[in-house]
Amino acid sequence: MSGAQIFMAEDLGVSDEQIEVLSGVINIYSLVGALLAGWTSDRLGRRLTIVLANAFFLAGPLAMSLAAGYVVLMAGRFVAGVGVGYALVIAPVYAAEIAPASSRGLLTSLPEIFINTGVMLSYVSNFVFSGLPVHLSWRVMFAAGALPTVLLAAGVLTMPESPRWLAMKGRLAEAKSVLDKTSDSPAEADQRLLEIEDVVKSSDQSDGGGGAWRELATKPGVRRVLAIVLTLQFFQQASGIDSVVLYGPRVLSAAGVTSTPLLLGLNVLLGFAKAGSILIAMALTDRVGRRPLLLASTGGMAAALVVLGTLFAAFDAGAGVAAASVAAVVAFVVAFSVGFGPLAWVYSSEILPLRMRGQGAGLGTAMNRIMSGVVTMTFISLYQGITMAGAFYLYAAVAVAAFVFVYACLPETRGRSLEDMEELFHTK
Repeated sequence: MSGAQIFMAEDLGVSDEQIEVLSGVINIYSLVGALLAGWTSDRLGRRLTIVLANAFFLAGPLAMSLAAGYVVLMAGRFVAGVGVGYALVIAPVYAAEIAPASSRGLLTSLPEIFINTGVMLSYVSNFVFSGLPVHLSWRVMFAAGALPTVLLAAGVLTMPESPRWLAMKGRLAEAKSVLDKTSDSPAEADQRLLEIEDVVKSSDQSDGGGGAWRELATKPGVRRVLAIVLTLQFFQQASGIDSVVLYGPRVLSAAGVTSTPLLLGLNVLLGFAKAGSILIAMALTDRVGRRPLLLASTGGMAAALVVLGTLFAAFDAGAGVAAASVAAVVAFVVAFSVGFGPLAWVYSSEILPLRMRGQGAGLGTAMNRIMSGVVTMTFISLYQGITMAGAFYLYAAVAVAAFVFVYACLPETRGRSLEDMEELFHTK
């Protein structure tokens, strides 16, 4: 959408206000998928929920590529948005439940790196297809987004079901078989199965026919965990990452970059920086821990945003300001991607108790998508109202608040089993 909007506006006459809505409304539509994903994943399984998400990912981009006007574009964004909601819930939950504790941080970061690889490839496709006639360029950009679904469809065929979901359904032999394949040793597989059985029994005893949601009213630990998940997801998006991911060309254009090919090329650089930084997070999260990376990430984001705001506030657009702005935007994206980007999902998925992991992840994703929608649907109006500098100073203030929240409220979870989390947060 970042690059396609340039050509779509020229071809279809779409206004800035309509682009703002199209860019952000996918996040609002994703609430449908996010809220359904908890129900679907608990009843049909984690694996089939991934299949559903893939079907939406195939249909959405194809519909947008064939659109003759704003209404069909909006319909395509709805279909794609439902898929986004499903995927953002189920991917970290599945990864957390199937991974051993020794590599859970790395494996739970994989969804984020693949998301960012997809963003990077979309920037590349924007650049590559920008030379096509205007009426074709943006359509091919959208259609290219359907290609990864073919690879995902092939991958799902080889994926086992979540052992925790199997145990919840009483299919212990199948759960043991999966654990034997995904644990570091047979002894660890046996231990993981015992822990899962213990949590499932505890869940059954505490359910009392009223469902897991009754615990929100009776267990402070459960309320605390859900509050952490919602607040973490709020800050991840409210700090403004989508202002540069979706509107990077506009930001750099305001700083003094005037060439469309150069803007799209810099967008590719931004995509590579974002995707590459996730690799650092993957390498460090199980070695350094979640908390140090989150603190470094939020601190770095705040600093980069202050610099970016100051460049717009104190200097006129020009070559020097443009170069410094590119550096500040890259620094912001790197700081986000080495910590807050992937670890908000890692941390959220591992602290939720098993009996409400699907529903809790759905609520966390809903908060994430609401705030992403707010940022993307207001950014153009925001910088037109309070200036580009004011917008980035506002995001910097949010990043500072996120740093304080992480420091005050988030204990370290590295190396703990998912079942240990229930002791740490008193959710049993």
